[in-house]
Amino acid sequence: MWGVFHVWQGAMPDMPSALYFSAVTYTTTGYGDLVLPTEFRLVGGIEALTGILMCGWSTGFFFAVVSRMFTPTPTGGETA
Repeated sequence: MWGVFHVWQGAMPDMPSALYFSAVTYTTTGYGDLVLPTEFRLVGGIEALTGILMCGWSTGFFFAVVSRMFTPTPTGGETA
């Protein structure tokens, strides 16, 4: 979605460049070989912040699912 946005707004010249820039920015790698024009630099920061937040959320969600899969469930008619 970010790559499409960058091309739509004219911040990147073509789709491959926009997708590459978005992948590098979203994963907070930040090579710096492609940069946004001055008026779009704040958008790049927001994209990086979104990426790092989604990485943390995904990790927490994955941990919760795996923990639930391996947590024994009570059997029988016991109630608390």
